Amino acid sequence: MSTKDMRNKVKKYIDEADDHVVKMIYSMLETDRKQDWWDDLPKHVQESIDKSIKDLDEGKGIPHEVVMKKYQKWFTR
Repeated sequence: MSTKDMRNKVKKYIDEADDHVVKMIYSMLETDRKQDWWDDLPKHVQESIDKSIKDLDEGKGIPHEVVMKKYQKWFTR
C-alpha cells in the first residue's frame, strides 16, 4: 500500500472516528512532533550525564543510603 493510499485511509478513518479516538490520534501526532528534551541539552551536559551513568555502572559513586545517613540532619527539622 502506498503512502498516499494510507493517508486517504487514515483521513477517512478519522472522519468516522469517535471523539476518544480522535483525541488519541491527536495526542500521538503531537507527541511525535515534539523534540526529545535530551536533544536540547548542550553537548557537554550530555557527555557529563553519560559519564556519570558509566561511573555508576562501574560501581563508582556513593550509595544513596550512605549519603542519607551522612546528611540526614539537613532533611529533618
